[in-house]
Amino acid sequence: MSSIRGEFSSRFGFIMAAAGSAVGLGNIWGFPTQTASNGGAAFVLVYLVLAFCLAYPALMAELVIGRHGQANAVASLQRLAINQMQKRFAFFVGFGGIVCAGLILSFYAIVAGWMFSATLEPISVIAGTDQATSWLSEQSLSRDLIFTAVFIILTVSIISKGVENGIEKWSKRLMPALLFILFALIAYVLTQKGAMTGLKAYLVPEFSSILNPSLLVSALGQAFFSLSLGTSVMIIYGSYISKQENLVSLGAYVTLIDVFIAFVAGMLIIPAMYVAQAQGVEIFSASGELLSEDTLVFQVLPALFESMGGIGIYIGFAFFALMSIAALTSSISMLEAPVSYVVEKFALARVQATWLIGLIVSVVSVSIIFNFSALFGFVVQLTTQFAQPLLGMLCCIFAGWIWHRSKLLAEIKEGNEAADNTLFWKIWPWYIKFVCPLAIGLVFINSL
Repeated sequence: MSSIRGEFSSRFGFIMAAAGSAVGLGNIWGFPTQTASNGGAAFVLVYLVLAFCLAYPALMAELVIGRHGQANAVASLQRLAINQMQKRFAFFVGFGGIVCAGLILSFYAIVAGWMFSATLEPISVIAGTDQATSWLSEQSLSRDLIFTAVFIILTVSIISKGVENGIEKWSKRLMPALLFILFALIAYVLTQKGAMTGLKAYLVPEFSSILNPSLLVSALGQAFFSLSLGTSVMIIYGSYISKQENLVSLGAYVTLIDVFIAFVAGMLIIPAMYVAQAQGVEIFSASGELLSEDTLVFQVLPALFESMGGIGIYIGFAFFALMSIAALTSSISMLEAPVSYVVEKFALARVQATWLIGLIVSVVSVSIIFNFSALFGFVVQLTTQFAQPLLGMLCCIFAGWIWHRSKLLAEIKEGNEAADNTLFWKIWPWYIKFVCPLAIGLVFINSL
């Protein structure tokens, strides 16, 4: 590696790692569920607008802050501060993002555990172990505790190996596999009865619902959640980017890949819902509301796979293997945020810090499992719909109001000498200074 802290060894390595962070259950589990719950195509349209108009500028702010600071999120933000008050503000934003990442990982590990369980279920069916199949398919404390622990241990083992040999190495392997399985499943589902009805619901918006306050907040939260914003993750990843790389194009690639995968994932899940509905599976209530949002894919899709006959077992295995891969590519980035802070702040060895943070996350996950009905939905909403957009907005304020414009330009010009003559530089500084904070604030005010 090119530095003591660690650094991505290639442009492709960073894009795969950052896209892996962005492309996770938020895209393949969360995005389609939010779409189905918020008017279908109307939600998709609003999400796309907010992803490019608000999330991408915020992503660039976090990447630039990280590469300039060359440290954990708190230290990188504090290096922009010029007085004690600004340093306290920097600590609040940076440490708040770290806590947010830890909380997200705590519920994320539970959902990923469900994915692992669902991946193993077809194998147990083929093996003819009825008792194991029943245990894997039914929600229980023992199943949730075991698979959540397995997922956290797997995430910890990758992160403990560092940037190049851990994060980058596994992202470059897992992301192409994820894309291959996703497209193969879409090709199959779109040939089934009911798929075209689902595709129409996904692609043809009802414009009357576009300005619905709850839809706007959900779409904004989804855009920030899927890009891992407001969690200090992209500040950390930015600190691992070489000074020779063009940050503007890297950020654009990551945003495009993330939005593309979310959109494509919707082309799998939404048509699959209507295929299942055509085969007698109940998806919507009499009033038109989506049933069982949090566990939708675990109720609708297994029924769909079962209706396919013998091939359904293999399709089901492929789908949930895809979901497990997506979960892992994101979880390694969320664990890296608190780990990097502990390593640099307290001078702990990476392996020790990783297992320590992993243990803390496990304790929170176990607490959620034992109080599922009260805590799961609360933690999901608190972190993804409120904390992430607000913390992302504060990062924009940092880059737009606290960081001196000339120093900000100097950092952007690293790896892009002509940056000051580009349309990006003529628009972006003003955008993060005024438009992003104002727009995010108005969305939340409108939702109250």
